[in-house]
Amino acid sequence: MTEHHTTAAGAGAGEEFWDARYRESDRIWSGDPNAALVAEVTDLPPGRALDLGCGEGGDAIWLALRGWHVTATDISGVALERAALHARDAGVPEGAVEWQRHDLAESFPEGAFDLVSASYLHTPGDMPREAVLRRAAAAVAPGGVLLVTGHAAPGPFDPPAHHAMHFPTPRDVLASLELPSDTWQVERAEEFERTQKGPDGRPGLRNDNVLRVRRPAA
Repeated sequence: MTEHHTTAAGAGAGEEFWDARYRESDRIWSGDPNAALVAEVTDLPPGRALDLGCGEGGDAIWLALRGWHVTATDISGVALERAALHARDAGVPEGAVEWQRHDLAESFPEGAFDLVSASYLHTPGDMPREAVLRRAAAAVAPGGVLLVTGHAAPGPFDPPAHHAMHFPTPRDVLASLELPSDTWQVERAEEFERTQKGPDGRPGLRNDNVLRVRRPAA
């Protein structure tokens, strides 16, 4: 499981914090794409995708190898450099992924996208998550999809600080997007259970949630 907490937490903690964290080890995340992304995107026709909080590139690489042209963002320049190396090692065609550094509280990629994916944008820091997700929705092209994946509750391996965090339900996220209810189509809004490995390598169960909404075609 990739399980990114990069751009969102970075927006609260800052670029230096996340650069330092990535320098602590050669790899933080597994390199695998997030399970919800695979489940929700496999049947979509490839187009332009925006990956918010790409971390070491697991989701962006998976999308690019399936024909998507990806704009992948993170607050950490160290993470982006590492992601680009992983993409080359994985055989991603040159130019299939554009790596951009953004603190999403301050700047946002330009353009319209057939898929905008925001995975695990949680942070105990000060980050305008709802405003970021509204900008994400605004970046969806006509007929395109916004996919928001998040935790439903603290997991068995989370540090104590996460127990003070607010984990919105899919319906909470939908309400915060302030989408015109008579046009956007809600294709999925539900909680699911998955297995997550802890620091000792042993698996544990945690609940996450997913929201998938589609902008009406022009």
